[in-house]
Amino acid sequence: MKRAFIKPTLAAALAAVFAASCGTTGPTITSTPIENIDQQPLKTSDLNEDQLKAWAGADLVTDTIPGMSVQKAYDEIIKDFQGKTVIVGVVDSGVDIEHEDLKNVIWTNEDEIPGNGIDDDKNGYVDDIHGWNFLGNTIEENLEYVRILKNLKPKYDGKDASDIAEANKEEFALYEKAQKEYDEEYSEISRNVNYYNQLSQQIASARAAVSEKLGKEDFTKQELMAMEAEETSLQQQKGLLLNIMNNGGEDLDDVASQIQGGIDYYQGRLDSHLNLELEGRKTGDNPDDLTDTNYGNNDVDGPDPKKADAKHGTHVAGIIAAERNNGIGMNGVARNIKIMAVRAVPDGDEYDKDIALGIRYAVDNGAKVINTSFGKYYSTHPEWVIDAIKYAAKKDVLIVNAAGNDALDMDATRIYPNDQTPDNNEEIADNFLTVGASNFDYGSDLVARFSNYGQTNVDVFAPGTKIWSTTPNDEYEFLQGTSMASPAVAGVAAMIRSLYPKLSAAEVKDVLMKSGLASPQEVMVGGNSDDIRPFAELSVSGRMVNMYNALIMASKM
Repeated sequence: MKRAFIKPTLAAALAAVFAASCGTTGPTITSTPIENIDQQPLKTSDLNEDQLKAWAGADLVTDTIPGMSVQKAYDEIIKDFQGKTVIVGVVDSGVDIEHEDLKNVIWTNEDEIPGNGIDDDKNGYVDDIHGWNFLGNTIEENLEYVRILKNLKPKYDGKDASDIAEANKEEFALYEKAQKEYDEEYSEISRNVNYYNQLSQQIASARAAVSEKLGKEDFTKQELMAMEAEETSLQQQKGLLLNIMNNGGEDLDDVASQIQGGIDYYQGRLDSHLNLELEGRKTGDNPDDLTDTNYGNNDVDGPDPKKADAKHGTHVAGIIAAERNNGIGMNGVARNIKIMAVRAVPDGDEYDKDIALGIRYAVDNGAKVINTSFGKYYSTHPEWVIDAIKYAAKKDVLIVNAAGNDALDMDATRIYPNDQTPDNNEEIADNFLTVGASNFDYGSDLVARFSNYGQTNVDVFAPGTKIWSTTPNDEYEFLQGTSMASPAVAGVAAMIRSLYPKLSAAEVKDVLMKSGLASPQEVMVGGNSDDIRPFAELSVSGRMVNMYNALIMASKM
């Protein structure tokens, strides 16, 4: 098989040749980019736990795992070269800044005196030592279209199109669209809650009946198979449990726990996301007034003492910059990075105001990369976020954005935020990079089955399936989504900006898109075996971000 390789005469040049500067210029690189991956052998064995925890940093050529070649870049290119410290803003649900693997990489506002109740740096935020919490004590929130429905219902409830004045027809159409979506989603989630509740009861009843028959509380599949069942009801209960055990559910306690997790998830959505009675915002401001900025606090992990609401943001922060090689936890993509925590994403849809102000806060306080792992399908003030993106572009800040997790074509469905729309492919700024999620299987399963895609609205792909990272209270967990792919790319972007600080945000975006690995693979879209397309057609670049190649390209610019 033909493989990409480096000639023996270049072996000695694999390591970086470091510039004799004080760290403002990156290493001069003579390594050869990774290419010709169309002939790579496919990995047929399952990943073990260690491989799974580190797969996002693996190298396709060496490991036959389609990661970002992060470790290869450190081993062969970066080595001991430190570069310049870069601040990365994490606009998310909050960050556990005391986490054992994050506490040493958290940004500190040196111009603010902690705890004195004074806005020492006069940036409008009192005691913002490690960032700002634009949500205050808010945790649970509605989806945006539910907020729209609540706002418009008093005005339009019970009316039809013939009752509406011409000036209000567009608003009435939005109300009807929100009402229709609410009815459909509420019905579907209610069905799921009922289904899981019934399944839970059936399993509990079957376990009790079998336990009584066998005279023991716990039993194996073999014991269940050997059990005689004369009564029809017991036969049905035995069949139910055997079906579960034969499909990977031999630990019935674990099955019960997973089902309860499903109940809690769907019931939680009814209680928060779709709850028309919920008044979630606890900030005291007017979310429809962008000039009303005196709100929030400096509690960047949120109001929950258990920090549960900071799980998503903490996981994102770890992917970017969990302290490398400290002997605990895991290694983030980037080193010499400081994480600025901007809490602006509740359990529900974010407010445009919080996102716009959060982006501006990160820009004004020195972030050179901002990660935005969130999104929604309705927006009441999209222009505020667009203006914030343009503001970041003017200040030379790169925004790395998650594409979304509904297996939708973003060229046909508008998602907020984004730098372009389905009906207008012209980008609003050159500093906004949208990331889809890839999988650890190099082949037809290369694209994560949940990932959104789009030949003009998604820029690149990166690892987003089963990603191991930090979670609150010194814990670690596998999570997945484009929310995990985006910070992986933000980490690479931060390393480029650290090692090659003269490159602009637009140039860094260009490097990330052009240096990635292209693939001729035909892949499933949305996990649908009937929808097979070339990987190259699912994003603008048709590539997977690769840190090794990105640093090589950056060094030549």
